[in-house]
Amino acid sequence: MSEIRIGLIGAGANTRLRHIPGLRAMPGVRLVCVANRTKASGQAIAAEYGLPRVYAHWTDVVADPEVDAVMIGTWPYLHAEATCRSLEAGKHVLCEARMAMNAAEGRRMLAAAQQTGRVAMLVPSPFGMAGDRVIHELIADGRLGSLREIYVRALSPNLLDASIPLHWRQRADLSGVNTLTLGILNETVQRWFGRTESVSAETSIFVARRLNQETGRMDDVETPDSVGVVARMASGANCVYHVSGAARHGGGMRLEAYGTTGTVHYDLERDTICYGSVDDTQLAELPIPADKAGRWQVEEDFIAAIRGERPVTLTSFADGVKYMCFTEAVRRSADTGRRVYVSEV
Repeated sequence: MSEIRIGLIGAGANTRLRHIPGLRAMPGVRLVCVANRTKASGQAIAAEYGLPRVYAHWTDVVADPEVDAVMIGTWPYLHAEATCRSLEAGKHVLCEARMAMNAAEGRRMLAAAQQTGRVAMLVPSPFGMAGDRVIHELIADGRLGSLREIYVRALSPNLLDASIPLHWRQRADLSGVNTLTLGILNETVQRWFGRTESVSAETSIFVARRLNQETGRMDDVETPDSVGVVARMASGANCVYHVSGAARHGGGMRLEAYGTTGTVHYDLERDTICYGSVDDTQLAELPIPADKAGRWQVEEDFIAAIRGERPVTLTSFADGVKYMCFTEAVRRSADTGRRVYVSEV
């Protein structure tokens, strides 16, 4: 088994929590270098995880001849450039979600992957991962029938406190058109129920300015605190999203699907599924059997794809472009007050 040497461009919270431990645990995989936002923070990461080299700039990771693959764990503002440069240098790429700043950047990343033939994978939405196979089988077996309605909610109080400092996700220069968890929720929806055709959206920013801890100034909040979307699926079903950081006791995150022969509710925080057919008077829990339960295996899948053992399924760059087009369509609709077809983006 040939060794795969990994370079880190950015080491954010999810990289430290999941990707570094996941990659280090795999035989024949070695982390060899890191470049973080500052060299000092990169040195701290290297010391904690035993990486031999620290670079002052991410381009040095790309240029390192001993790097076979790159894990990009930065904020979205750097995803497209770092991905394309890495692929063009012959490196395989695992890129953190959200895919990019906008749909155009996502398409550029996809084109670079197609042109170079390197493995290109996005960190998938974790929502519904445990019950993914169960939901797919439910649909394939016809237990929902023809889909009529989908309802997606993710309500939290995380942005209610006006004293909470400005987060990078609330800055357009760092996060682009991405809004709350809307993109990765759409990734889960499209995984199960297909493509979105059009959207009509309304957004609200309830706390207009927050403290920028880097500068000490009060800056404008540029990403909505709340978004509501009415979407038409390519299948003809309606889909409603309500995602907010301004809802205390909001009831968490869930996805509901209503078909002509059955209904399914998925609690995306607890990974519990409830189902009822037209003959049932109420929904009942549908257990996720141990042999069908999905789990976090992102790092394993990336390495397996590099070794040619299986292709990327969760999540391909093509799927990432789809959720970026959806996310940008939502933003355009909110900005213009009109229905936007995703194909226009």
